[in-house]
Amino acid sequence: MESTATPDPTSSRFPTPTSRLPIFERHWQRMTAVSVLLYPLSLVFRIVVALRRSAFRASLLRARRLRVPVIVVGNISVGGTGKTPLVIWIASLLTREGFRPGIVSRGYGAQSNAAARRVARDSDASSVGDEPLLLARRTECPVWIGADRVAAAEALLRSHPDCDVIVSDDGLQHYALARDFEIAVIDGARGLGNRLMLPAGPLREPPSRLRSVDAVVVTGSGDSDLPASSALAMKLEGREFHNLLNPGHTVDASHFQNRRIHAVAGIGNPQRFFDHLAALGLHFRAHAFPDHHAYTAQELAFNHADAILMTEKDAVKCAGFAAETHWFLRVDAVPHPNLGALLLQKLKSSNPLR
Repeated sequence: MESTATPDPTSSRFPTPTSRLPIFERHWQRMTAVSVLLYPLSLVFRIVVALRRSAFRASLLRARRLRVPVIVVGNISVGGTGKTPLVIWIASLLTREGFRPGIVSRGYGAQSNAAARRVARDSDASSVGDEPLLLARRTECPVWIGADRVAAAEALLRSHPDCDVIVSDDGLQHYALARDFEIAVIDGARGLGNRLMLPAGPLREPPSRLRSVDAVVVTGSGDSDLPASSALAMKLEGREFHNLLNPGHTVDASHFQNRRIHAVAGIGNPQRFFDHLAALGLHFRAHAFPDHHAYTAQELAFNHADAILMTEKDAVKCAGFAAETHWFLRVDAVPHPNLGALLLQKLKSSNPLR
């Protein structure tokens, strides 16, 4: 999926093509005729979501409580919001504070992801999913995946009995897993879109759901109309590029000045990555791919390319055909300090001995 025009190096915005997106997804940021047409289906989806949540609240459907506290990081909208970098940050924070965290994830894109299984640093991305593999490589924590988050967490605890806290990546709507702390992450640039439920809008749950979580984290510029009393800002910072063929070889953005650069991103919001590169002063041609896209070597065989830049999430899927011209940008989440304080206060209050 290639942009339709060469980016202007003086501009901080790079056009993200939408030709391969579902037709209705192109209308999620505003009210259009398509949004109105899909609105009845949106109402049906909203009713189903409300009934399901009410069933768990009334104990008609059973939520399983684990022997350790559970932290859930998720969102109420479709698309990338910065959840994975935040999970990495939380795991690092907990480890520094003396906890022994484990991470569970669905493993989106994994082969036969119904059964719970461990993700190792040398696992194949096509087998376990790109985000879980990235989590396993960036943290020192055990990572397990499974369509059933409860089963994955219980398998992790059996395998790692010293684990004393579970972090669930993208599990806000997985109510079968009882939780002690909920974090909803929102992309500040896109906000809540047109505020309609699927398929007329991007929302999995209504905006009012944000009032019930313990923390709302906004990545990048904020949405001024969030239904939350105190949203916490989060930045994604990164200036260091790693060579995909030799990850120990790192350079900064100046290494790519006056070179012919192509940038690829197969994440929930490719524009965020392109904007990040632009802020580093880079001039490049942008290529946006669907989230969790499984790359082939041919797709990255751009003519006359001195360097191909990608996200770290993309890199775990391209290692098998890595070339010297392939580089990935490592980014780290930097949330508001209040988030860590809130989280640790909650965990320590549940265990006064800490």
